[in-house]
Amino acid sequence: MLLERENELARIRAALDAAEAGDSSLLLITGPLGSGRSALLRRIPELAGDGTRVLRASAAWRERDFPFGIARQLFDHLLSGAGGAGPAERTAGAEHFSRLMDAGDRRTGSGPALEVSQAVVQGAQALLADASAERRLLILVDDLQWADGPSLRWLAHLTRRLHGLRALLVCTLAGGDHRGRYPLVREVAGAAHTVLRLAPLSQDATRVLLAGPQGRPPQDALVRAVYEASRGNPLFLTAFRSALRATGRPPGGDHFGAVRELSPTVLRDRLAGHLRIQPQPVREVAVAVAALGDHSDPVLLAELAGVDEIGFSGARRALVDAGLLARGRDIRFVHGVVRDAVDSLLTLDERERSHDDAADLLYRCGRPAEQVAGHLLAVVHPGRPWSEAVLRSAAHNALRAGRPADAARYLRRALLHHRTQDGCRARILIDLATAERALDPDACVRHVSQAVALLETPRDRAAAVLRIPPSLLAAPSPSAVELVRQAAAGLDDRGQWDEEGADELALRLEAWLRHSGHENPVELASSVARLRRMGARPPVDSVAERELVAVLLCAGALSGRLSAAEIADTGNRILEREPATAAHAHTPLPLVMLALFVAESVQGVASWLASEQHTRRRYATGADDVLLTAERAFVLVTQGRPAAAREHVERALVMGAGDWSEPAVMMFAAVAFELRDPALSERILERVRDRRPTGLALTATGQMLQAAVDVHFGRGRDALDTLLACGRRLETAGWRNSALLPWRPYAIGLHQRLGETDAALQLAEDELRWAREWGATTNLGRALRLKGWLLQDEGLDLLRESVETLRASSYATELARTLVVLGRRLPGGPEAEAVLREAAGIAAACGVPWLAERAEHGLGSVIVPPVATLTPSERRVASLVSRGLTNQAIATELGVSSRAVEKHLTSAYRKLGVSGRRELVNALPGR
Repeated sequence: MLLERENELARIRAALDAAEAGDSSLLLITGPLGSGRSALLRRIPELAGDGTRVLRASAAWRERDFPFGIARQLFDHLLSGAGGAGPAERTAGAEHFSRLMDAGDRRTGSGPALEVSQAVVQGAQALLADASAERRLLILVDDLQWADGPSLRWLAHLTRRLHGLRALLVCTLAGGDHRGRYPLVREVAGAAHTVLRLAPLSQDATRVLLAGPQGRPPQDALVRAVYEASRGNPLFLTAFRSALRATGRPPGGDHFGAVRELSPTVLRDRLAGHLRIQPQPVREVAVAVAALGDHSDPVLLAELAGVDEIGFSGARRALVDAGLLARGRDIRFVHGVVRDAVDSLLTLDERERSHDDAADLLYRCGRPAEQVAGHLLAVVHPGRPWSEAVLRSAAHNALRAGRPADAARYLRRALLHHRTQDGCRARILIDLATAERALDPDACVRHVSQAVALLETPRDRAAAVLRIPPSLLAAPSPSAVELVRQAAAGLDDRGQWDEEGADELALRLEAWLRHSGHENPVELASSVARLRRMGARPPVDSVAERELVAVLLCAGALSGRLSAAEIADTGNRILEREPATAAHAHTPLPLVMLALFVAESVQGVASWLASEQHTRRRYATGADDVLLTAERAFVLVTQGRPAAAREHVERALVMGAGDWSEPAVMMFAAVAFELRDPALSERILERVRDRRPTGLALTATGQMLQAAVDVHFGRGRDALDTLLACGRRLETAGWRNSALLPWRPYAIGLHQRLGETDAALQLAEDELRWAREWGATTNLGRALRLKGWLLQDEGLDLLRESVETLRASSYATELARTLVVLGRRLPGGPEAEAVLREAAGIAAACGVPWLAERAEHGLGSVIVPPVATLTPSERRVASLVSRGLTNQAIATELGVSSRAVEKHLTSAYRKLGVSGRRELVNALPGR
């Protein structure tokens, strides 16, 4: 199927009509590799019709030295009766011409051979004159650049004597082929009356080609991806289409990434075949581009290819004309399949030698370590004297950029180059463990163990084992615990305390070991006692002191042995001294965040996270990004913005599952609980299931998520049993704080729904007793609401107390829930209506429509119909306007542009029928 070649076909028809009238001509079809020259040539006989005598010939690289190869193909058609010639036309002169070509095949050089060539040329001219006497003649020659010399001389002779033959000579010429510059080829091509340069196909043609067997239109994103990857080249387009159909890719997804990764075998072999027959400079430049990568310096490419400036320019032009290199200033292949084709031309040794030479060249030119190291990864031999230092430097840079996987690859190669069992190898192992702690904790522990065996001093061994990250509420590896214990025992020798920093190491080791017992109630109690011995204001000036206090504070939060006020005071002091530029997923710092969250002290956390967001972070990894996203989501929940928090959860769900630490999972689960969204709970639960069982925190969170899903599907009894089992396990481990994993509030509601009022009331009393001891506003308000809800009419005072308590909390949705319960419990009248109106307004401003609907249902009518028509984004913007924020401040708060804020405000004005910010605030419910 020829697409978008109508103009070319029209010009060919015109040339055929002119030949019929006696105006013979040469038509040249040219274009890069895969542009469809041969396909267009094959179509021409159909245009000519049955009344035309057609002579065909196709040149081939392997037959380029076969004399009169093209001429023989053309005239074999004529002499054998093909092309419309009958037996009567095979004259004695034709037989004589055939014998002359046979003689030309056997002779070389000058003298008699030259006489034969001249005789062949003259005989050919006579035969063509005879053949075109009665019929129009169409002569087709494909791949002119590979025609043999004698045939080219004859074609050059023919182009000067076409007049009167009633013939159209059509030749194709590949762009970018070196033989296209040969004098005879240029002479023939230069005689063309018409030149058709085939242009790339358009995006519309790409859509037609990608249409399915039933003509179903493909997705626009897929069309754009294939079009941009192929640049409209028909060869690439058809190869990508076949590959996509063979893989059976489902709709949706990253089309651009999928198409970029395609490397169809047929296309790769075709490109490799083209490169294989090119001159050595062209091949060497292609190999250099494949080795050094895209956007490389021309000077470096020329040096690596071993060509001078002129040779490089010519080779580059040939690759561009062939459609393998992109046009423009940047030197890059048009698609990754070209690089694969180049690699397929090389043996393993040649490929390794190419990368070794590239690494040496880049090193001598002072290029960045990661550029050099990228080539050293492809070199198996021990490498050059400087290779180890370069690999370690590249790994350091990769860690700084938050790419631990790349750092680990560099360091593993450095280990391969360093065979000696010494302190230098130990340092490489320690760096490798640092990179692997976010990727493979078991490998991290293994490599630290190997490094410790090579280190001489207890201090060095202690510093090494601290590269093993704390478990952060996960079950620690027994081998890791033993390593840390041994390091602490070695450092406990009093003689070691004279060394600089030994006391800091001791505190950090203590923090690590104490947190390893976070599921042991005895260890939790011991940690709280240790914190109390440090005084009312524990020292948090050094990193080691902050890490230890963070662990002890978390123990107090888990066990509930410290009050919310105590945790808030100490935790905020830690944040005040902790640099906001530090990546903290592999330190105890997230434990402070978790403790402050459950203590409802989020103002300092929000400020710290805002500073962290706008500061360039060092050593940040995917785990850091997930944890930071979780912390921001939790802050938004506490600020009464659960819908905005959901956006952060959605963003995290596309990140790597292996980067979800236990604190991150718990925070994301809290957002799902706040939203009452079972679908979101199930998606988070899938992430929990993907991780191996790593401890109580993850198990308990998974049980609560499962209970939420069971409730949605009407499995209330199963959900309650799961929650009660979760609660028993938590209490056995000493985790009494239900603000962290609020199993009791959910179990209370399920008991009541199942008609088990006594059990619900018992749990409610336990929850209220604990909440008063804990002292956090939201937990106390929730506990008061639950008990007030269970006591029916006698619980009005508790519900009123809950409302007054929650007015001091930042959890606006909890206040809205209590107002709904209170409004429904009141006997009606102005007070009930005012309470339910306030509840609906708060719920709408928070972006929790189901809660607003519950309040409206209590009134029996829609309270504020216009507000209900606002989208969640418009409600969030309107809510922030009511708090007095400017457009720029709202944009910063929501992480969008000022233009987006203006758009939402304009839409809200129109829907509510107001003209400005003041009227918008007055139109909001609850005002």
